[in-house]
Amino acid sequence: MTIVAIITCEVWDYKLPWWGVLLAVALCCIFVLPVGLIQALTNQTPGLNVITEYACGYLLPGRPIANVTFKTLGYISMTQALTFVSDLKLGHYMKVPPRSMFWAQLLGTFIAGLVNLLTADWIMQSEDGVCTTSVTFPCPAAGTFYSASVIWGVISPNRMFGPSSMYNSINYFFLIGLALPIPFYYLKKWVKIPSLEYIHIPILLSSTGMMPPAQAYNYTNWLAMGFMFQYFARRYRPEWHLRFTY
Repeated sequence: MTIVAIITCEVWDYKLPWWGVLLAVALCCIFVLPVGLIQALTNQTPGLNVITEYACGYLLPGRPIANVTFKTLGYISMTQALTFVSDLKLGHYMKVPPRSMFWAQLLGTFIAGLVNLLTADWIMQSEDGVCTTSVTFPCPAAGTFYSASVIWGVISPNRMFGPSSMYNSINYFFLIGLALPIPFYYLKKWVKIPSLEYIHIPILLSSTGMMPPAQAYNYTNWLAMGFMFQYFARRYRPEWHLRFTY
């Protein structure tokens, strides 16, 4: 698939050189294990969207198509890999033979890709003004994708967050995010306070990662449903929770 991606980018002039494809795939391979551990422990998947956009924006400024292609190869490939593994894990729990599960995933991927492409083409051809706020299909996720291509690809992170920019201090949050889990890790080992076990810095910092396109009411609904099933039902109706909530 990496070779196919390189050929595609070179033949159709995506403005992403061959080494950019290899770098995106390398980022996917590097982060798939640590992000997979977080997903396995917490059921949350921190995204690589900003990291991939940031890296490509510095390496290839002024190339929005190359930026979104780099993000897709680095970030979406990692997400798909972890989804693939989680499906295999679910099939293992359900006693589905691994080969049958694997072929079902391949067939489902092919059918879903074809249906998504045909559906998107049909909507684009039949709806006037699609992906605007005045129609039935406002496309919030696609709008976020486009905005990211402008910020990271057209403008580039050097102009947005470089030394002479207004927002250059935001770069310090990379260091804060890297260092913040360390003191809590040792506090859990040295101080025997039960509540410290529930503090998970990667989850706290990535909790708003879906915003945008998610809005405030999405988080309110998620909080209400999580409290109802993962706290109330688990604590006061453990038999029901064990049977129906998974």
